[in-house]
Amino acid sequence: MKRVALLVQYDGSNYSGWQRQKNASTVQEILEKALYKITHQVVKTFAAGRTDAGVHASGQVVHFDIDCLIPGNRYSYVLNSFLPLTIRILESVEVRDSWHACYSAIYRHYRYVINNSKFPNVFINNWSWHRYQKVLDEGLMSNASKRMEGEHDFFAFQKTGSNRKTSITKIKNIDIKRIHDLVLVDIKATGFLYGMVRLIVGQLVLVGEKKISPEIFTDRWTNKRKKDVKESAPAKGLCFVNSVYSENVFKKINKNDFFPVFLIEGFS
Repeated sequence: MKRVALLVQYDGSNYSGWQRQKNASTVQEILEKALYKITHQVVKTFAAGRTDAGVHASGQVVHFDIDCLIPGNRYSYVLNSFLPLTIRILESVEVRDSWHACYSAIYRHYRYVINNSKFPNVFINNWSWHRYQKVLDEGLMSNASKRMEGEHDFFAFQKTGSNRKTSITKIKNIDIKRIHDLVLVDIKATGFLYGMVRLIVGQLVLVGEKKISPEIFTDRWTNKRKKDVKESAPAKGLCFVNSVYSENVFKKINKNDFFPVFLIEGFS
């Protein structure tokens, strides 16, 4: 028996998220079906972080246990022959039995992409939120977000239906920057609540459009005013970039493999 880790990239546009569901197509289901075709074994996969319907991943980390002769570093090549083009395995490696894709992660990194241009762009429409009514003030958004860094109770930024026992989590860093017409919101945290990033971005956009002040934004989450947090950003602009571990599990990947260059450098 060996444990294999996968670095997985997927376009979530037509999937009902990562986790298996009844009567819905999910990334986990398709990946496990591909593993069954290869190994003729029922394989259970575990992911670093759950993504909801329509959310993408550029560097999702998954592991599974298998009793099979295929070397750990060959699963990426074999699986890609059985997977749709919307799901790609960037790298596969054998890891120690105690390593876990979720529980061994130090923090996770999500990026939200806002297209703040006047006109839509068909090349990035499925991976960004076209918010064009007003020019966003990314400086205001950044200032409003900084108080969230550290360990806090983010109850206001948790959608109904969460099964977490606590809404306390630790945000390592929030970085908001504009590159031409793109506004990128990068959030790194030890864990994320259900719907947390999309609710945060929805509220920060209101700050950037000067519909609410940074003080109102801060009051809503520090005083757990969940009923006032009504605006949520759409799923298609959200991407699970990667998860970080104390050891460098994957050796072949650089940052441009995690996220397309044109969404890092922006476009003119």
